[in-house]
Amino acid sequence: MYAIVSTGGKQYKVATDDVITVEKIEGNIGDKVQLPVLFLNDGKKIVTDAAKLAKAKVTAEIVDQFKGEKQLVFKFKKRKRYHRLKGHRQQLTKVKITKIQATSRAAAKKAATEPEAAAPAAE
Repeated sequence: MYAIVSTGGKQYKVATDDVITVEKIEGNIGDKVQLPVLFLNDGKKIVTDAAKLAKAKVTAEIVDQFKGEKQLVFKFKKRKRYHRLKGHRQQLTKVKITKIQATSRAAAKKAATEPEAAAPAAE
């Protein structure tokens, strides 16, 4: 089973126990975060329906907060004696995917109890 999730304006293909590096997510090491699901494939069927994907959850655990490699930005105009050198280091988060869940258990329990509650009221 794998899913496509989006975070930081990018999309990532993830499976259980994958470790990925994404743009900074607020939280401490060991915190659990929910990532929004865009696509879900369990090997037998593919889910792209927005209503079903709203119930799907991908849970990840923050493993590390760190800075990426330095990216150099060099501006230059020939024959004008103009040159500027700047560096940038992006804040990144390393997360481990702990669980991919097609539907939330709370929604499944609620759906299971609703028909029982509705049946006696109809009689």
